[in-house]
Amino acid sequence: MKVRQDAWSIENDALLAETVLRHVREGSTQLKAFEEVGDLLNRTSAACGFRWNAVVRQQYDKALDLAKKQRKQRNRLLEMERKKKGEDVYQTPVLSEAESEVDLPILAQPITMDTVISFLRSIDGSDDLKIENERLRRELEAVTSEKIMLEKKLENLEQSSLTMQEDYETMMKIMNRARRLVLFDDEETSSTTFKMESNGNLEKIAE
Repeated sequence: MKVRQDAWSIENDALLAETVLRHVREGSTQLKAFEEVGDLLNRTSAACGFRWNAVVRQQYDKALDLAKKQRKQRNRLLEMERKKKGEDVYQTPVLSEAESEVDLPILAQPITMDTVISFLRSIDGSDDLKIENERLRRELEAVTSEKIMLEKKLENLEQSSLTMQEDYETMMKIMNRARRLVLFDDEETSSTTFKMESNGNLEKIAE
């Protein structure tokens, strides 16, 4: 099984869209388009289908509607050609909008073994889609766990920074208080004066 987990590029998305639209226009199935793109990009058809339905398709809604109209015109022309040749034509049943979204084989085309195999593959492809969804779920859980861990680290760093700031402010207060005490002692010492009495003794002059 082809498995590839790297991200889709803009070129990959464009190739996927171009291939799907071509298959729709030509009366083929989206499943065959997914298989073709999967072979080109070394991805599973389920991964291509998931990418188309989840991301790319919404960018090509108008182009997809146009491709479906072109497919109807093509089928109509084929029926007219067959009628001219006198061939029996199997009428394609009218599908509802919801049913038309299902990737079924074109009934106007003859049912062959390849058509049956493609239909069976589309059923089996659901397992690949489940595997792809499970892988994406695990990746989401891993990213969520990493996010929680980084948030805790950030909270611890912010707390440490706050504690360091408080310690710094406390240290600066102590240093400023010590500096004021030293200056006060120097001023007290320098402001003391004495005078000499007549008997030669020194007497401290009161401030």
